[in-house]
Amino acid sequence: MAGTPECRPGRSLSRDARYHPSMDLLVVLIVILVIVVVWRGPKTMPKLGEALGRGVKEARTEATKAQAEIQARASSDDTSGTDDPGRPA
Repeated sequence: MAGTPECRPGRSLSRDARYHPSMDLLVVLIVILVIVVVWRGPKTMPKLGEALGRGVKEARTEATKAQAEIQARASSDDTSGTDDPGRPA
């Protein structure tokens, strides 16, 4: 076992390993892309991409609206103080 990388003195296992966690995500995305192309066909890919883009755009818009609403509520709570009858003192 003296010839294996784990047992060699002076060399760390992390230097020999070429594994990166982001590679898992890349491999998964490539596999999913291949499966979708086989399942739906290459001609429908632009339509799927467009639908995905619209969904992402809509999600961003809704997230921005929700963030603005939260900030508006926080700023109105700060300015109103304890004079609000619906709020416990």
